[in-house]
Amino acid sequence: MEVLLEIIGELLLQVIVELLSEWGMHAVAEPFRKEPNPWLAALGYAFFGGVVGGLTLLGFPGHLTPSGPLRIANLIVTPIVVGVLMAGVGAWRARRGGTLLRIDRFSYGYLFALALALVRFKFAS
Repeated sequence: MEVLLEIIGELLLQVIVELLSEWGMHAVAEPFRKEPNPWLAALGYAFFGGVVGGLTLLGFPGHLTPSGPLRIANLIVTPIVVGVLMAGVGAWRARRGGTLLRIDRFSYGYLFALALALVRFKFAS
């Protein structure tokens, strides 16, 4: 039961951080409507995910999942789940007529979450 709560905690941490980042990016990106190069955008999302991963270490310095296979499974599964959730947020925004950012797509949401998870995986105590 404790292991399940730890995995859910790690997932929730990444989902909450990514949703807050998505909302913040919408606010910041509003004045800049020119579409950047997709490769440059991917590098930016990976960098931003890594920075946010580092910032999460300030509030949650330890791993939320136990060491071993579950931690590696979490590293693989959590970014996929977050990417799917971000694609869902993008679809929801599109249905409501809202503006979409690249992070509202699976690939960019996944990349952001993967960078965040890799930083936490490597540097959490």
